[in-house]
Amino acid sequence: MASTAAALKSKGYRISGSDANVYPPMSTFLAQAGIRVHEGFDPAHLDERPDCIVIGNALSRGNPEVEHVLAEKWRYCSLPELLKECFIREKRSIVVAGTHGKTTTTSMITWILECAGLHPSFLIGGLPGNFQHGARLTDSDWIVLEGDEYDTAFFDKRSKFVHYLPEIAVINNLEFDHADIFENLQAVQKTFSHLIRLVPSNGLLLANGTEANLAPLLDVDFCPVQRFGLSGDQDFLVTSNHTDKGTLHFTVNGDAYQLPMIGEHNLENAVAAIACAHQCGISPAIIQEAIRTFKGVKRRLEIIGTPEGITVIDDFAHHPTAIKKIVQTLKQAYPQGRLWVLFEPRSNTTRRSVFQEELMDAFSEADVSLFGEVARAELLKPEDRLNLPDIVNSIQSQGKEAKVIADPDDMAAAVAAKARSGDVVAILSNGGFGGVHEKVLVALSNASA
Repeated sequence: MASTAAALKSKGYRISGSDANVYPPMSTFLAQAGIRVHEGFDPAHLDERPDCIVIGNALSRGNPEVEHVLAEKWRYCSLPELLKECFIREKRSIVVAGTHGKTTTTSMITWILECAGLHPSFLIGGLPGNFQHGARLTDSDWIVLEGDEYDTAFFDKRSKFVHYLPEIAVINNLEFDHADIFENLQAVQKTFSHLIRLVPSNGLLLANGTEANLAPLLDVDFCPVQRFGLSGDQDFLVTSNHTDKGTLHFTVNGDAYQLPMIGEHNLENAVAAIACAHQCGISPAIIQEAIRTFKGVKRRLEIIGTPEGITVIDDFAHHPTAIKKIVQTLKQAYPQGRLWVLFEPRSNTTRRSVFQEELMDAFSEADVSLFGEVARAELLKPEDRLNLPDIVNSIQSQGKEAKVIADPDDMAAAVAAKARSGDVVAILSNGGFGGVHEKVLVALSNASA
């Protein structure tokens, strides 16, 4: 939403908005873009009577601004609707979907197209390092979109990505997630099948051929299908890879690449982007240079400081699979020091007990696991709520340190009291985590003062 607002502002539209909470990096980004943001919701924010009100999917009936718009019969739409009608319909659309890695893969594809001189429009659900903003509108024939399976709005329960008119659909993985709107894995598979059905006969479906949950969806005859992956019989196959000094070195179909990132999950993101770029007619040499110069995305294994020799990393991971991959990646990349993982159970899935067992396993390789309190716990029945004490007990039974620390200041103090040079502190949250990122940096800097 913020990235689209900035892109519209750059085109001369007058933009303002409201949200319950606005925190960095998006609050900083919006301020720099000159966009006025109201914290909290009040019909008075709409006194200028905008020409169109875009209602985000986090809002529901009962919101005072939503109720005012409905009562006044003002023009409103969802963000995906706005994108489709204003920006996508006349372009060649690349839609990147999957439970994990969407933001990084979308950013990578966009950067490759940029390096090829195609100057694409794009919408990315994060802040890519190679661009100033997460969205841009251009006169290019191409538009690259991060395709989210979450529902569109309270008045449109379809997944956002069904609005995006895909010419090329890229799907990297598929797991159960968003337990607040999907009942089970089969429901998630069904909504991804809706995206697949929208790929035209002159388009292309690109999918990870090693993903078991995707396999049943790929047997289609209405559009071409190509597969990529790290093993097996794939159209785009990684045949060798190793990591050296924070850089992935790998080969795809005989072409060698260097990606300045770590982690097998980023290798999967890269082969997806490479496969897509080939379908866009981009030469291997340009793809190689784009991969080599890719700068990643904010809040994706982002090193935010190294006070007193302690590496502090910010990551958006909140699904158990993503958490486990981050933990494994960091243990491999930093084998000498201890790994601290600070986790905020904030997403609509990780607040719930649905991933109780999986979360016990996700932190098993961390040396120290510190948990913030379950966000908005009072809105869940006790039997539906994530049981943090049980997770802590399970981790402790494996001989590892684990604790629930509700207050961010206390959590930062706990890290500063015991962390030492060479350790890594990974802060995992899809939100602000009570400002614990900055608090940890300050506490570590002050510890030796």
